[in-house]
Amino acid sequence: MIAQAEWKHDEVFEAKTEQGNTIVLDGDSAHTHGPSPMEAVLMALCSCTSVDVVGILQKKRQPFTGLKVSAVAEQAPSPPRVFTKIHLTYSVSGKGLSRTAVEHAVSLSKHKYCSVSLMLEKAAEISYEVAYPDGETTE
Repeated sequence: MIAQAEWKHDEVFEAKTEQGNTIVLDGDSAHTHGPSPMEAVLMALCSCTSVDVVGILQKKRQPFTGLKVSAVAEQAPSPPRVFTKIHLTYSVSGKGLSRTAVEHAVSLSKHKYCSVSLMLEKAAEISYEVAYPDGETTE
């Protein structure tokens, strides 16, 4: 895996992967040109675990219609401002979902499959909760 970041102006950088995918990152506190690098890390965490959970729920033939993962993070007060705590909320939609299957999928992602989570867990305490906005689950 190869990535690079090129300075564009001020605190704005264009990051690029070897496949040519790009994202603009903005280190300025206003973040008018894109997410900060730390916000991008949180976005990567939410995306990584989402990929796992969707794949597992599909294999379990769960009738989910939506998944949204959000993260709230706390950072150290002084540099380096690493994440110290991250709380993830998994909002899973669908009628007739098995709570057991959904919670097993989330647990597998957190403890076995999500490389971003496992890497961040070395520095930050990561907690999570599962919400069911449709409210119709079994078990």
